[in-house]
Amino acid sequence: MGHRLTQIATRTGDDGTTGLGDGSRTSKDSLRVEAMGDVDELNSTIGVLLCEPLPDDIRAALLDIQHDLFDLGGELCIPGFENISEAQVARLDALLAQHNATLPRLQEFILPGGSRAAAIAHVARTVCRRAERVVVALGHAEAVRPLCRQYLNRLSDLMFVLARVLNRHAGGSDVLWEKGRAKG
Repeated sequence: MGHRLTQIATRTGDDGTTGLGDGSRTSKDSLRVEAMGDVDELNSTIGVLLCEPLPDDIRAALLDIQHDLFDLGGELCIPGFENISEAQVARLDALLAQHNATLPRLQEFILPGGSRAAAIAHVARTVCRRAERVVVALGHAEAVRPLCRQYLNRLSDLMFVLARVLNRHAGGSDVLWEKGRAKG
């Protein structure tokens, strides 16, 4: 799985390039590096969510997702490398089905918020959507396997569902959007 850093301050990026996992170098503003950064930010956001009190099953799922995101980052940092599996996408589908089954049907749009954990899950959802957009853009310029896009698409949906679950776990409910409320 590519090159591992043994020293963090290498100074090799001072020229605006960074090393990929295959040893090649690319510009730090390339779509590939942007996608890797967004996936890393998503993983970090989930790390913040894991600092909150969570149901054990959600905590375990999020830890698995963090490992998956590291796998996804590995696939993105080594052009041509395959590291995300159909089983990882299927696991997200199963989690979506499991948690959706516990929720009331949405009758209205909801706002990000409610409990602190739910709000962080919504932030993770938006970071995930951004990562997905960049992976799609990267796929227009370079080869990217569809599983990378699919994983991020399912995960953003799951983070939305988990935000709803976490609001209920905290004793609350969805924060509903009220049409015309801010218009006075």
